Amino acid sequence: MIAAVLAAGLVAAQTPGGADLSGLWRTPVDGGSVIRLSRCGDEICGRIVTSPHIRAVPDQRDIRNRDPDLRDRVLRDLMVMRVRPLGPGKWGDGWVYNPEDGGTYKGEMMLRPDGALRLTGCIVAPFCKTQTWRRVQAD
Repeated sequence: MIAAVLAAGLVAAQTPGGADLSGLWRTPVDGGSVIRLSRCGDEICGRIVTSPHIRAVPDQRDIRNRDPDLRDRVLRDLMVMRVRPLGPGKWGDGWVYNPEDGGTYKGEMMLRPDGALRLTGCIVAPFCKTQTWRRVQAD
């Protein structure tokens, strides 16, 4: 998964507990993709900023999408997640798209005490995958 640099004036993705999730988050898989989380209405959305695939081919397309009509989409800035707040530090009732396998999964995430995000995507429980995303530190 991947995302682009935060635009100036981005609305903070405030959570019910007051945590601000807006910003860039790094995934642990495939050399670390970067996802931009931001508020989209009352929900949190994630868009791809960059990934090893995008760094190699900046115009990388969604070639593994299960829907042939969507395989020509550019991966950069593609929305790959949408979840709604369920309580302090928890979001769900949403979806996560994985461009690595072209699948869309039921998604949820939790903010851990150490500030990392625990993201889980399931086809149907117990067929789930979990990742820990960490905030990208400013240089």
